[in-house]
Amino acid sequence: MKLLIINGPNLNLLGKREPTIYGNQNFIQYYEQLKTDFKNIELDYFQSNHEGELIDKIHDADVKYAGIVLNAAAYTHTSVAIADAISAVNIPVVEVHISNIFKREEFRHVSRIAPFCKGSISGFGLDSYRLGILSLLTEREEIQT
Repeated sequence: MKLLIINGPNLNLLGKREPTIYGNQNFIQYYEQLKTDFKNIELDYFQSNHEGELIDKIHDADVKYAGIVLNAAAYTHTSVAIADAISAVNIPVVEVHISNIFKREEFRHVSRIAPFCKGSISGFGLDSYRLGILSLLTEREEIQT
């Protein structure tokens, strides 16, 4: 099974950017830990600060992966185009956020992508990604039974 983790804008700064909100660990370190924790699946990772690149990656994932764990970051709240890309693919997408978006500024309480995702996970720090992966693994098991 192959899963893709996609991170949106500014998440390349994890470990440096607002550590009180996002923590001190950079994502590459965490990603390496995820690959160790989930040895039975193939995990790939992509990050971009550019909306079109994120859309292209979602489109490409449709034929290559069983699912996507997506932290669209600020695009969560603004991008109809990313929402359209998610609705256009035939694989499940789990929306994740490191912080609890509902404890933050009001504009972050709205997710344009949530209606097209399998579900949303927020507020568990980097562990939100692990929970997203587990959600996709559970869905796969339900399909096979």
